[in-house]
Order: sequence, then structure tokens, then C-alpha cells
Amino acid sequence: MHPVRRNGTSRILSAALALCAAELAPAQPSSTTGATTEVTVPSTTYPRGRHAWVYTPAGYPASCRGACDLIVAFDGAMYLGAMPLPAILDSLVAAGRTPPTVAVLFDNGAPPGRIADLANSRRFAAFVAEELVPWTRAHYAVTRAADRTIVAGSSAGGLAAAYVALAYPAVFGNVLSQSGAFWRGDEGSNAPPYESLTRRYAESPKADVRFFLDVGSEETVGAMGGAAPALLDANRRLRAVLERKGYAVAYHEVPGGTHSPESWRARLPVGIVTLAPASGR
Repeated sequence: MHPVRRNGTSRILSAALALCAAELAPAQPSSTTGATTEVTVPSTTYPRGRHAWVYTPAGYPASCRGACDLIVAFDGAMYLGAMPLPAILDSLVAAGRTPPTVAVLFDNGAPPGRIADLANSRRFAAFVAEELVPWTRAHYAVTRAADRTIVAGSSAGGLAAAYVALAYPAVFGNVLSQSGAFWRGDEGSNAPPYESLTRRYAESPKADVRFFLDVGSEETVGAMGGAAPALLDANRRLRAVLERKGYAVAYHEVPGGTHSPESWRARLPVGIVTLAPASGR
């Protein structure tokens, strides 16, 4: 395990928190910061292991009071940089808006491996629920309660978050998806039939999972050169299915929002705080 230095995140964090001030009172910067450590997660599914970063809050492990809340975020390099999840958690925890939280920033790499992980993959979902989370519990002071555990991601990462939660609701009770790529078919398919996860939710019994779904109002162009549904339309259809099934859904179409970290990072603190009440504070 190797500690990771964070540089240049304060300006990004300040801008993100300022942009969501209409929904959250402004947060004060933390006078102390947590630690971020680079790790290799051992795996039988992926024999070489998998790369990730683990954030622990200031004062860890005492600040966890036995067990911290847990966030697993896909595309971890982005959540370490362009969307500075560790710095966001420092601020939210210091302000009392979310309990002390451990976050696993999981590295999904670049295509094609990234899509093999994140696009409705049974293999990857099983790894996350049956290997990654148990490893995290064995090495860190984190909760075993699904309602205190968030799985998060943007684009294909948002799709994966919703997929993993449906497959393993006893592990993940909260989904934070931003511009989720819900247009995709099964197992990374770029061809029809599209929106396979939405159909799965429609056909499956309701699980005990809560949702925070964001999508940009400008995400109106169909994927695959227009052959596949647009993200805005696909997110709207998933929301409708979830609400018909009785799921708790916080849904927002970001005015002027585009498919980019610049749109996502402003709303990330809002999503965390929205789902945090499941911790029973």
C-alpha cells in the first residue's frame, strides 16, 4: 500500500461546492484531511489483482467509531483527480453533512477493459460484491450494512453501479449515478436490444435500493452515432421504471449539463448527502 499525495484539489472542490449551493448550504473547508492509499486488491477472478485507491477519513480509525460508511466509486482515477472525491468527503465530513466514510476509488482503466468491467458485466459485478467488498471489510473499519454503502459512477460507471446493486442489493443499498450509460445492452453490447438493465429492473422484484440519478439536459444525441438511445432518454426511462416499481429515486436533469466531469463534480456532493440519511444518523 502506498500513500497518495493530493495536490490542486482545493480550487476544484471550492468550485464544485459553490455550484451546488442552491441545494446545500455552503460547506467549510476541513482543517484536517484524510489519507488516500494506493492498493492492489487480490482476486481469483482477476489473478493479477486489481488496482485501486482507498480514502480513509481524518482521524481514522477512531473517527469511524467502529465502522465507517462505505463508498465504492468506479473510474477511480477520475474520482482522484477531476472529481476529487477524497477532498469532497473531507469537507462533507468536517461539516457534519455525512458520517465519516471510507471510499474505494476503483481503477477500471481504459477501453476495452473498462467497458468489459462496467457495461452490465456479471463477472465484474461478482468480483465487486464477492471479492472487493469482503477485502475492504477485512482491511478497513467499514460497515457491513447495505443501507450505509453507496456504489457510484459516471457514464458507464453509473450503469455499472445500478447493475451491481440490482445483482447484489444485500451489499449495496444506494446507487449514485451521473449520466449513466443506460442505453447499453448486456455484457458490453453496442448492438440492439438496448437498455437491457432497464428491462431487468422492470422484470425483477423490487430490491431495497435507493437511487440518486443525474443526467445533463444537453445529453440528447443518440449513442453509437445516433443508432442507440440518447443518455437523457435512457435515464428518463430508467427513472420511470424505478418509480413504477416503488424505488426511492432522487432524479435531476442538470440544466446545460454535458457528458463531462465539469458537470458531474458539481453535483457529486449533493448525491452523497442525499444518500447519506440511509446511514441512520
